[in-house]
Amino acid sequence: MMEIFFETKDVFQLKDLEKLAPKEKGITAMSVKEVLQSLVDDGMVDCERIGTSNYYWAFPSKALHARKRKLETLTSQLSEGSQRHANLQKSIEKARIGRQETEERAMLAKELSSFRDQRDQLKAEVEKYRECDPQVVEEIRQANKVAKEAANRWTDNIFAIKSWAKRKFGFEESKIDKNFGIPEDFDYID
Repeated sequence: MMEIFFETKDVFQLKDLEKLAPKEKGITAMSVKEVLQSLVDDGMVDCERIGTSNYYWAFPSKALHARKRKLETLTSQLSEGSQRHANLQKSIEKARIGRQETEERAMLAKELSSFRDQRDQLKAEVEKYRECDPQVVEEIRQANKVAKEAANRWTDNIFAIKSWAKRKFGFEESKIDKNFGIPEDFDYID
């Protein structure tokens, strides 16, 4: 399709391309519109609506300029990447200075490792006694208080529904309790 534009260096309407493409380039007439639209979407072919008609064109110079811009972009990205690589290599070399493996360094690394292990053991021991922490105990008390209030609220709701059912349907309280599995000693939590 692009060869048609580059060889003729002309402007076409869709109907012209639908006639020309199958004859010259063997593109099926049914797919000309789709191929043309994909080329327009990719920016390889220009399209302009003039009046009620759409005109399509593509010149070799535009493709050349597009390739040059792409090449310049990729070249600049490559140079930036090379610069970053060089900077990182310099940083690695700077970091290696003063980090030669010596006996003192090995001894300090071993000591650091033992301190980290000791810290982990102490954290585990503190975690064992966490239940006795006054702050944790207070949080548990608050959670219990909230749970108790919620249980009493639902108990109040159940009593309200039982009262409504007795008034509305005339059921006895014992039958309501039996049918809904409410125990006889059901009451508020103190």
